[in-house]
Amino acid sequence: MSVGRTGAYDKHYRWYGSGVTSDTEIDPDETTADTEPTGSAPEDLDLGGVVARSRAGSSFSLDDHDPRDTFGWDKEAAKARVLSEIAVVAELQKLLFAERKQALLVVLQAMDAAGKDGVLRTVLTGLNPAGVHVTSFGVPSEEELAHDFLWRVHRQTPAKGQIGVFNRSHYEDVLVVRVKGLAPAKVWKKRYDHIAAFERTLVDDGTAVVKLYLNVSNEKQRERLQDRVDSPDERWKFRRGDLEDRKLWPDYMAAYTEAIRRTDADHAPWYVVPADRKWVRNLVVARILRHELEQLDPKFPPPEPGIAGTIVE
Repeated sequence: MSVGRTGAYDKHYRWYGSGVTSDTEIDPDETTADTEPTGSAPEDLDLGGVVARSRAGSSFSLDDHDPRDTFGWDKEAAKARVLSEIAVVAELQKLLFAERKQALLVVLQAMDAAGKDGVLRTVLTGLNPAGVHVTSFGVPSEEELAHDFLWRVHRQTPAKGQIGVFNRSHYEDVLVVRVKGLAPAKVWKKRYDHIAAFERTLVDDGTAVVKLYLNVSNEKQRERLQDRVDSPDERWKFRRGDLEDRKLWPDYMAAYTEAIRRTDADHAPWYVVPADRKWVRNLVVARILRHELEQLDPKFPPPEPGIAGTIVE
């Protein structure tokens, strides 16, 4: 997995982005000791409507998605159930990797401290690392700057049989660019259509696209950032720019709302994941990934003719 600087330069070579990804705090909800169940995972936990309730849709509004939503789940039952969901995702990944006819691209977007890295650690931990590639986009090279904003993104999309994860993504070019005025409106407004066409191309060529917005509340972000400031072991993750970004919270919410509305599609859906409670966040993400992989329905390829009954000496 690659974890580095996230962001890009605009055409005037000004850096934008969030620096080193900074939501890697260790939390009791995410440690092995605290998530290991004492018994079997409770299979009677109702997950039936999670995928549908999490879909954004073209009329998406943040008011319709509570960052503290629990879907009525019991905390301990949910923390146990996530392990069984991950196990199913791992089996589906095995089929995807063997089949090598399809791929899955997972886009993670969120405000700082929403838990992107926590999702990577918790939900993807049981997958075969040979079949998962995580990309956090760093400072563009001279070659990348000489091309359009999607060029370097397209190069990191997953090959057939792979699951690719973008920890932040091409959406930064219609989020932070818009909020901080790093490009004229006439430039970033065109990018919604460019992004939609790009994702349509991926899907048409066999790469499923699923986009996850980890929906953290302003107050929960404040708490988590304050925890970093107050902890000597975590303080290095905090940057003064976080305070400036918090002042721009309404602008970011408006930018996310329009980006999700303009680019949500049945073939490349956006899901809004409650992120104030990490145990909810992890189970929702695991369930969505399971759903998307089940839609692909990967199969083991047929063996070579005559293999059955072969005796290896």
